Amino acid sequence: MSALAIPLPAFASAPPVMAAGAWFKNAVCGVKAGEAMMARVVGDLNTPEACVGHEAETAAMLDWLGQPAVIAHDLHPDFHSSRHAVEIAARLGACALPVQHHHAHIAGVCAEHGERGPVIGLALDGVGLGTDNTPWGGELLLVDGSRFERLGHLAPLALPGGDRAAREPWRMAAALLHDLGRGAEVPGRYPDEPAAATVLAMLEKNLNCPRTSSAGRLFDAASGLLGLCLKMDMDAEAAIKLEQAATRRIESDGWPEPMAEGWRIDEGVLDLRPLLGRLADLRDAGQGAALFHATLVAALADWTVRACTERDIATVAIGGGCFFNRLLAVGLRHELEACGLRVLAPIKLVPGDAGLALGQAWVALHVLEN
Repeated sequence: MSALAIPLPAFASAPPVMAAGAWFKNAVCGVKAGEAMMARVVGDLNTPEACVGHEAETAAMLDWLGQPAVIAHDLHPDFHSSRHAVEIAARLGACALPVQHHHAHIAGVCAEHGERGPVIGLALDGVGLGTDNTPWGGELLLVDGSRFERLGHLAPLALPGGDRAAREPWRMAAALLHDLGRGAEVPGRYPDEPAAATVLAMLEKNLNCPRTSSAGRLFDAASGLLGLCLKMDMDAEAAIKLEQAATRRIESDGWPEPMAEGWRIDEGVLDLRPLLGRLADLRDAGQGAALFHATLVAALADWTVRACTERDIATVAIGGGCFFNRLLAVGLRHELEACGLRVLAPIKLVPGDAGLALGQAWVALHVLEN
């Protein structure tokens, strides 16, 4: 078991705990005697080989840990990691603890920094099951150890075709246009997509169109509207192409001004559809990509600062796979720090799901303490 050690001195006397991670970029974590050990990443648990690898890493972690008091896992009950964690807990007489995905993202950042006080957490990623049994992914949270409160989320977008929409950004663009009352444009915008008329009909009838607050799908919609990526051949391709186009433009021309009235905040819901509507009218993809990033950073900063003010909290933790995007991560940190806030971000671990188990373990440690 190759491992990365992370000191957690506040829990030096706590009993051992293990965390199973989630589905994507799976890696398990164990904590014993104030030290967390992150196992190697076995990958996405969508193949028998990856599931076998996960079980092998779990067994090696248990050999190191001994008897864990708690085995934490993702809230989604159908992940192989969740099912395996529940089975092991039952066999060992340990407590099986489900931890909401985005709570775990923010908790992992707190663990790396040893932050035990309440924080405002901004978790932006592709998807994670929410406590309301819907797919979350753009979440503003108040996190305090084992407890969290959902303060807000991104305005939900439809996923026409369900999971297929996560692989075909043109579908997310179609969903956005439909939300704006511009659905009739879809077939003409995507003439090479034979399913365009069908997708529009699905949206109009709300058939197989679950809605998600996912930030990842927001990036996909922007990329699809600008014509940068209509179908993905690799993970996060649409978001990567969007960032690359924005970076080229910003390096040559500097950051643009955020779009005036490019977002709305209503009862904690951040709605960026005005910005996306503007992108739909632009013919310059580089200009649109840069405008998207500038306005997104400004909107997220506005949203977060409001929450910090309302809750009288001056520390913000950011996590989730969208923060692989350097323009987003650096730009948002700059804006928040300029407002006098302390910003915590992943250090040794990556912001995505590969580090999620540390956050699950951090929550478990707080549960034991309470």
